[in-house]
Amino acid sequence: MNDASPDRTERELQEALAALAGGVHAAPDAYRTARGEWLRRERRRRLVLTVLIAVVFALATLIGLWVLNQTPAHPGVIFSGTTASLPRPHP
Repeated sequence: MNDASPDRTERELQEALAALAGGVHAAPDAYRTARGEWLRRERRRRLVLTVLIAVVFALATLIGLWVLNQTPAHPGVIFSGTTASLPRPHP
């Protein structure tokens, strides 16, 4: 009968992973290369985010100015120069 105890399975798995890891050899400058790539990506992400924020801010400002500049040709109801709509209290 096949012995499939958890201890045997764990031991065989450890041996297989150790054999697999034993065949992996990192390049001497692997850390420096990986860190350099990570820093480049981080700088690029920050630059893209900064540009995106600047574009959104500029668009919001331009849209706000455009909306504020859209004044009606006729005077508004509030500043029409007519008498007050609410009666003044008598002393």
